[in-house]
Order: sequence, then structure tokens, then C-alpha cells
Amino acid sequence: MSITNVEIKAICRDLERIRKIILSCRANYIGLDHQVDHYYETPEGKLKLRIGNIEKALILYRRQQQKYPKVSHINLYRTDQPESLDNVLSAALKKTVTVDKQREIYFINNIKIHLDTVLKLGTFIEIEAIDNENRYSHKVLLEQCQNLMKILKIQTEDLIMESYSDMLLKIKS
Repeated sequence: MSITNVEIKAICRDLERIRKIILSCRANYIGLDHQVDHYYETPEGKLKLRIGNIEKALILYRRQQQKYPKVSHINLYRTDQPESLDNVLSAALKKTVTVDKQREIYFINNIKIHLDTVLKLGTFIEIEAIDNENRYSHKVLLEQCQNLMKILKIQTEDLIMESYSDMLLKIKS
């Protein structure tokens, strides 16, 4: 499955306040997922295997490195056996880092919101305006992301350019 989305990641200084606003927007709460993402060395983009209670998938993504809303191009393969897939990938590719997080997952129409508590890093919010059916232009996705940022009062200085994997790799070195 090929997906395009416009997304942001930001430090979340008050999970409870953000959670209340999200729920007041009539967001659909999907659940709390303990996710372990294994990242593998690739020539371009990022390849991760997500092992979670709710989400289990092999994900290849390419996105710009910028703080402001950015476009991501994603190839997604859902699997019911991520551990077996990890054995194959680990035999073929070098594993670079593992991200361990607790993720609250919400949806408002095509917008996915994550409230993440990431081991060794802290708490964050991600907003993904998703187009998996070629229904939305990049402009519409950008507007959706920016509108939700305003509603949630996400400050520009709290936006983050890097992925959790990049942040953890910096800690390692």
C-alpha cells in the first residue's frame, strides 16, 4: 500500500490538556499501543518493522528533514507475524536502532494523531493528515495539519525535525 501524508512531530508538554482537546474534537480513540520499531540500514529512506498490539507493519518511508509540516511518502506492508519478519530482515540487513514507545492512537476523519511516550526521549505528539486513496491534494493535507496544530496550540518552537530513531542514534554516539 502506498500512502502520502503531511505530518508534524512536536514535544508534548501537557499530555492531559492535549488529550482533552483531541477528545473535544470528537476524535475516535483507537487505543493504547505498545510499539517496538526496529530500524534497518537502507540506501535511502527509513525502513522499520513495527511490532505492536494494534499496529504491525513493515514501513518504508521517505520525508523531508524539516520542522514544519512535511510530506511523507510511505510504503506499508501489514503483517500478523512481525517477529518472523524481523528474523528474516535481521539476517539480511543491519539493525540500526530500536524505538520503544507507548502510543495513544486517535483519528479525526483522515487525520491520525499519536500521543507518544518514548523510552529515553520523553513525550511527543504527531499529527498525520493521511491520503491513502488519492483523494486529497498536498495543499488540503497541509491545511488539515496546520488547522489541527492551531486547535491544539502546538508552538513552533516545540516542532521537531528528526525521527525518534535519529534522536536515539544521537544519544548512542
